[in-house]
Amino acid sequence: MIKIFKYSFLGAVLLLHSFWGDALADKLAHLRSAKKIVAVHEISSPYFAIQILALKRPPQNPSFFKNIDKANEYVCADGYVRYTVGGFDSKEEARQNIPMVKSMGYTECFVVDVRDYNLKRGTSTKVSSEYKVDENTDYTVQIAAFRYPVYTSEFEEFDDVMEFYPDDRIYRYTVGRYSGEEAERALERIKSMGYPQAHLVPLEKYKPYRIE
Repeated sequence: MIKIFKYSFLGAVLLLHSFWGDALADKLAHLRSAKKIVAVHEISSPYFAIQILALKRPPQNPSFFKNIDKANEYVCADGYVRYTVGGFDSKEEARQNIPMVKSMGYTECFVVDVRDYNLKRGTSTKVSSEYKVDENTDYTVQIAAFRYPVYTSEFEEFDDVMEFYPDDRIYRYTVGRYSGEEAERALERIKSMGYPQAHLVPLEKYKPYRIE
C-alpha cells in the first residue's frame, strides 16, 4: 500500500511538472519566424519598390512567403493587402532588380511607387512628435510591427522587450515603460540605435493585448 501511494504521488508530481512546463512554453513557437513581414502604416521614402503580391486576406503562415525574408505589407482602402520588396530611390533602379525577383518565383511582380497606395486608415496609437507627451501617462517605445511573431531575442540590444497582439492582428514589439521627458529621451536614444521608425505608444492602450 505504501509503495502504491509512493508511486502514485511521484506520478502526480511528474504530471504536474508536465502541465507546468506546458504553461511556461512559448504559445507562439509554431508561428514564430525569421521572416520580417513589416506592417506599414505611413508612407515614407524610399518610395519605389517591387510589388510581389496583392491579396484579399493576408496569409496566416510565414511559409507562404517562399524565398522572401523581408517584405512590406500595405493594407489598402480598396480591400487588398499588398506586399512589396526592396526600397529604391528611382524607378529605373527598381526595374533593374525585377529579373532577380522574378527568378525567386514572383513572375507577376512589377515596379510601384508606394505613394500611389491609398492606405486603409484605422485607429492609431502612435503619439505624434508634434505633441508634447502627457506627464501623467506611461508610455512604451514601439520598435517593430510584424505580420508574424518573431523571437524577442532578435532584439538583442534590449532586455525588456514586450510583445502585443491587438485586434488588427499585427504583432507589435515595444521596449520599456516611461513617463514625461523620460519617454522623449528614451525615444531619441532608441531611434539612434537603428530604429528610425520607433515611436511612443500609451502603454494603457496595449496592456490588454500583451502576450505573456
